[in-house]
Amino acid sequence: MLTDNKSIAIVGGGPAGLTLARLLQLKNANVKVYERDTNKYARVQGSPLDMHEDSGLAAIRKAELLEVFKKTFRPGADKTLIMNDQGEIFFSDHGAKPEEDFGDEHFRPEIDRGPLRNMLLESLQPETVVWGSHFVSMEPQNEGWLLHFKNGTSAYADLVIASDGANSKIRPYLSDQKPVYSGVIMLEGNVSKENAPHIDALIKGGKIMAFGNTKNILMGQKGNGDLGFYASFKADENWPAESGLDFSDKTQLLTWFQEKYSEWSDLWQELFENASTPFIPRLIYYMPLDQTWETMSNLTLMGDAAHVMPPFAGEGANMAMLDALELSEYLAGNNYKTLKEAIAAYEVNMRKRAAKATLESLENGELMHSENALTEMLNFFNGHHTDQ
Repeated sequence: MLTDNKSIAIVGGGPAGLTLARLLQLKNANVKVYERDTNKYARVQGSPLDMHEDSGLAAIRKAELLEVFKKTFRPGADKTLIMNDQGEIFFSDHGAKPEEDFGDEHFRPEIDRGPLRNMLLESLQPETVVWGSHFVSMEPQNEGWLLHFKNGTSAYADLVIASDGANSKIRPYLSDQKPVYSGVIMLEGNVSKENAPHIDALIKGGKIMAFGNTKNILMGQKGNGDLGFYASFKADENWPAESGLDFSDKTQLLTWFQEKYSEWSDLWQELFENASTPFIPRLIYYMPLDQTWETMSNLTLMGDAAHVMPPFAGEGANMAMLDALELSEYLAGNNYKTLKEAIAAYEVNMRKRAAKATLESLENGELMHSENALTEMLNFFNGHHTDQ
């Protein structure tokens, strides 16, 4: 195996990094995960993730974790309402979808990020994750790299795999291409179900997508009952700074919402009236579809570090976990004579499928922020629902 007698450093302990560590350990590789969080309880944020049959779930199966996943995911959390800005329901699959349908290509079970992380962590050998390892820099040493971390420690690895997200600090060692702004900002908020009773009565543990006047509200209910929501709209890249908003000031954000979403029903205001602060403006970026770089024998990228994309096709985490699956097989297989050949093959395939997923995400984002977004999304969901 190409990784025999090689030390492997995965920088970043998100779903992709932990999945890769699990897959490599199943092949007896020597791997460490360097994660900037101080422990497994820190900074588990974001909306639930939906796992797709041929990517996220395929990686979970290969990691021999499907049965654990079945006990961990949230049945029914993939059920969806499509609404207009006045709070009218135009599509609901709450009464039509089975709770479980593993093996069906359209089944996209949802799992919260914390339980997914814990499932993956518990599958790893003790001491695999080196917590509190905030990557600062690295330099060539021998055939590999000497990595330096913010806490003053250093570590050597023959092969470094960057899984450190959209703002990857390792990516510049391999490529000078930078993410491109998509034109969309998603203002993230969170509110407890007790403080948003009208929305809670509608969402029933699932998801809501509301469209109106080129703007969206997108939300999902978390395992603890909280509602994670996004006000999604087009704006200039400098909007967070130029808006003059204090994102920790709930009153300012409610006033902004009432003005920006002035055509929308008062139903939605309870989200902003009662949300915890601060709100987080998330600018949506993507990597150029034609990106490329020269392959190295001791360094590669995966997940958002390689191909950050908009969230409008649900492909980001799934592509990242498919990266982990495919990279583990390229490294552990017998089809290539050298690590560089294996990595090159992985990167060519990864960039190709990531570009396809990114294009789909961009096109969906344009539809979702268009004048006729509601009609377009209803056509999509009704056609998809008919196919099942």
